Amino acid sequence: MIAATETGGLLGTGSMVIWLVILFGMMYFLMIRPQKKEQKRMASMLSDLALGDAIVTSSGFYGIIIDITEEDVIVEFGNNKNCRIPMRKSAIAEVEKASEIENS
Repeated sequence: MIAATETGGLLGTGSMVIWLVILFGMMYFLMIRPQKKEQKRMASMLSDLALGDAIVTSSGFYGIIIDITEEDVIVEFGNNKNCRIPMRKSAIAEVEKASEIENS
């Protein structure tokens, strides 16, 4: 009788460990992996910025890049050529390359 109880306890612990591994694996593939892919995509997009690219900021403003530094860009907004605003690269949500704009 004692041997059956000890065996059942070991099987219960083993199955609990297996369920924890499965749960962690699902969490990795559903949450962590997509977030890392998005971070790589954003880093790639920001490293490929060039003068003349059309951008959309995270707040929804459309503009054209006129100068780039290490961490900042200067963006020209609207038709008024005097509206130039420096901003962080991290505030850029989308980029459309200048060559794609010319072909449209």
